[in-house]
Amino acid sequence: MRPIVIFRFSETEGPAHFAEWLNAQALPWQLVAVDAGEPIPADSRGFAGIGMMGGPMSVTDTLAWIEPMCRLLRDAVAHDVPVIGHCLGGQLLAQALGAGVQRTNVPEIGWIDVDSTDASTQRSWFGGRARFTPFQWHYDVFDLPNGATRVLTNSFNPNQAIVLNERHIGFQCHIEMTRDLVETWCRTGAGEIRGPGTVPRQSRDEILRDLPDRLAALQEVADGVYARWAQGLHR
Repeated sequence: MRPIVIFRFSETEGPAHFAEWLNAQALPWQLVAVDAGEPIPADSRGFAGIGMMGGPMSVTDTLAWIEPMCRLLRDAVAHDVPVIGHCLGGQLLAQALGAGVQRTNVPEIGWIDVDSTDASTQRSWFGGRARFTPFQWHYDVFDLPNGATRVLTNSFNPNQAIVLNERHIGFQCHIEMTRDLVETWCRTGAGEIRGPGTVPRQSRDEILRDLPDRLAALQEVADGVYARWAQGLHR
């Protein structure tokens, strides 16, 4: 089987539970560390699927790798190579498909609920859940690309996840979280979470409250999403 390629854009935002799930399924994967200068491949057909993680930058920044990444994503969609994007990865997918990405008036940081938008995707992607609580840490949001369907939403930022062709999925929120990832972000982003400590910008204490239970619930959701996404892998 061809490997799944995972793109890392920041050293502090690795594949985390996504990689744990792939390893548990014995699915081969390889990491492209864009943050370390590794190049973006030009052809998606060498991979079973494409995963993208988060990052503190914006897809509207003038970074040399953004357009090659978008070209690869368009190539993947054209050849039905399944794509999954987490936060920045979701924004990259949306931009590659022609949608706008811009600053939000309501940044979200912490554990914040999202709602499924319809019964069909609720069953097929989210295990029948009408609502669950992912992790959030973002300042940008994406518009809905042509041909894509909004599948998760909330009152702060409506496009929390999109699906294209029942094969590609892009998240504004994070489902890949682990304890290490949460604690690392609380440390490296400490200056961003000082404040009132309420939704949609929680305090460090609130973020870490009941962390094992929150992670267990989220990873159960993530496992279902990854299993549904993996059905389309090019083997």
